[in-house]
Amino acid sequence: MTVAAPSWAQAPSLIPAPVAATPAEGVFRLDAATVVRIPPGDAEAARAAAYFIDLIRRTRGLELAVSDAPGAGIVFERNEGGAEDAYGLAVGPGGATIGASDFGGLLYGGVSLWQLATAEAGQGAVEIAATTIEDAPRFGWRGLMLDSARHFQSIEMVRDLIDVMATHKLNVLHWHLTDDQAWRLEINAYPRLTEVGAWRQQAGAAGFDETGEPLLYGGFYTQDQVREIVAYAAALNITVVPEIEMPGHALAAVVAYPELGSVEDLPDAVFTDWGVFPWLFNIEDGTFEFLETVLDEVMALFPSEYIHIGGDEAVKDQWEANAHIQARMAELGVADENELQSWFVRRIERHLNANGRRLIGWDEILEGGLAPNATVMSWRGIDGAIEAARMGHDTVLTPAPVLYFDHRQSHSPDESPGRGAVISTRDVYAFDPAPDALTEDQLDHILGVQGNVWTEHIRTEERLWDKLFPRMAAVAELAWSPPHVNDWAGFAARLPDQLDRYEALGVTHATIWLEPMLSLDLAEDDAGIAVALSNELGAGEIRYTTDGGDVTSDAAVYEDAVIVQSGAVVRASTWLNGEPIGREREWTVSARDAVIRTSHQLAQCTGGLVLALEDDAPRGPDTDERAVLVTDILNPCWVYEAAPLDGVTMVTAHVGSHPFNYQVGAARDSVPLHPMSTPHGELEIRLDNCEGPLIGALSLTPAVDNDGITVLTGEIAPQDGRHDLCLRFTRDSVDPIWAVERITLGSRERP
Repeated sequence: MTVAAPSWAQAPSLIPAPVAATPAEGVFRLDAATVVRIPPGDAEAARAAAYFIDLIRRTRGLELAVSDAPGAGIVFERNEGGAEDAYGLAVGPGGATIGASDFGGLLYGGVSLWQLATAEAGQGAVEIAATTIEDAPRFGWRGLMLDSARHFQSIEMVRDLIDVMATHKLNVLHWHLTDDQAWRLEINAYPRLTEVGAWRQQAGAAGFDETGEPLLYGGFYTQDQVREIVAYAAALNITVVPEIEMPGHALAAVVAYPELGSVEDLPDAVFTDWGVFPWLFNIEDGTFEFLETVLDEVMALFPSEYIHIGGDEAVKDQWEANAHIQARMAELGVADENELQSWFVRRIERHLNANGRRLIGWDEILEGGLAPNATVMSWRGIDGAIEAARMGHDTVLTPAPVLYFDHRQSHSPDESPGRGAVISTRDVYAFDPAPDALTEDQLDHILGVQGNVWTEHIRTEERLWDKLFPRMAAVAELAWSPPHVNDWAGFAARLPDQLDRYEALGVTHATIWLEPMLSLDLAEDDAGIAVALSNELGAGEIRYTTDGGDVTSDAAVYEDAVIVQSGAVVRASTWLNGEPIGREREWTVSARDAVIRTSHQLAQCTGGLVLALEDDAPRGPDTDERAVLVTDILNPCWVYEAAPLDGVTMVTAHVGSHPFNYQVGAARDSVPLHPMSTPHGELEIRLDNCEGPLIGALSLTPAVDNDGITVLTGEIAPQDGRHDLCLRFTRDSVDPIWAVERITLGSRERP
């Protein structure tokens, strides 16, 4: 289908956007008397209709009847010869007809009709504008990866996620079930994988209860639960692709069964660290017997064509140091450890192929030579996909950071923990899944697109939902819609209806990224306080008031910084399509606020490994909330840019700490340790740059026994004008990581 895209003024409010939509005359009234009709004896049509009926019940409160008798209403019918998952939808005054040749098309036609019925929020009957839609997916792999190894999600949450995936026409759940931090899948032949490998102690002070006893964290999925999930997903046209990591990311497995490891001195428990671990499976025949037995049980549970074997971040140090492995390499004629990994992957692939399955792995499986039938999941940018496609291998595009949803999606201090780089929904939507470096024939090897949610720093299910949506809506449109409809303004115009659907379905989703954020500064010549407003939406407008009044369509549109006086009440909201979207925000502005910078607002001195991390406070009796601090763990150092220092003689710093529970290899040795002047170290304040004059130092002594946030106050040498301030800690060890939560400038008269 190559027809021109409809103008957005007439386009239906669908995400993902259809290939073609043609408006017609009239409306169809959907109400409680509407009957849903299916072909007699067509179980797939009945299932697609049931999902549509359930969506209407949950969002509009209507209970629709279903019938296999001919008549008016909403008709699901079979067509011959359509493409996989394609459908046609015709809505007119007499009813609606959904036609498709397969179950996926019937299901997605129903989803599109449901979206049309929920373009206006509310309960009860609704009038749907007449339209004709012809639609088919751009890619066959429209995926979401869920990392259940780093943090465990309930079976109910996984099932709910599958349900929401179907409303986005997504059809692959890549389920990451094993890693260094846990083994989450029950394997009958090897029970210690979950008895031992599914549990670990939390890091730092949060890993102990009030009596000092260790707190174990974890869980795993039984085989019966997995069968339930796989069946539930299949009923919604979703294939579950399991990932069982090898040869690296193997710590949980080798802790459970030490004979599988490549070194003799193994840990006796699963680590709570994050990062790239050195532990690898060895290459003994017994280890392959173990892996093949595991994969046999995996294949019995997951009927998917593809089995994901990881293959990423396999640090080869243990293989290099193991004399027996080196001797075996010589016997095999393997030149180096990269070729040994290729040999390892090829051996596993032969077992999968012999059972009618295909191997897929991260792009490191290209190193040392790609297995003959392997498919490459390109995560280190798109180069892996380009290399694989040029070699004639299939590939899935899932590059970091743009499709990695553990990243923050705004600069707001309200953002939940995650990786430091900001990846907004607009950034996701701008990704091009058709690299210019490939020819048309090579582009045929791109199976599709996938968004990944890694959960090292996402420990609650609510935060997981928040990280995923609506960014996964952008992925859905990249994966489904043809290039000619790719238009951020059009997507943004349809987004408010999508957020309303999330609300109706009870789907937690992020709005922070589209809401106004406030930043303050002292205006020049003591004229007041400069108020700047921004968001990550890149569409619509920000409206505001400075007198505490309601933000209406008559409120001022923000264009540039506004000068107000201390005590002003600023209210602001984002407006799109003539309506507010997201929360309205309110701030009472003061001169003190204008000289506060949080870690979200401070610049990082370097960009080594920036994370938005919770502090190490233990869980309280009434709350599990902790402060979130943006920190470069390889160089904890911040810059207050252009700080107004006239009259400033005092500094107040809110500081916290994190355990250094990161496996970063040799990078740990290069983390700077600045010499201490007091027994516990101090927070240094240096002028202009980090090698500039020391103008203040706040002792960390009050903070060393506090697992939460500590407030430190001290004097700094008076300066004139504006200067950058470098904030860094002195210490004699990388552990713990000290971090600035916020910094406030003051004086004896204005603390």
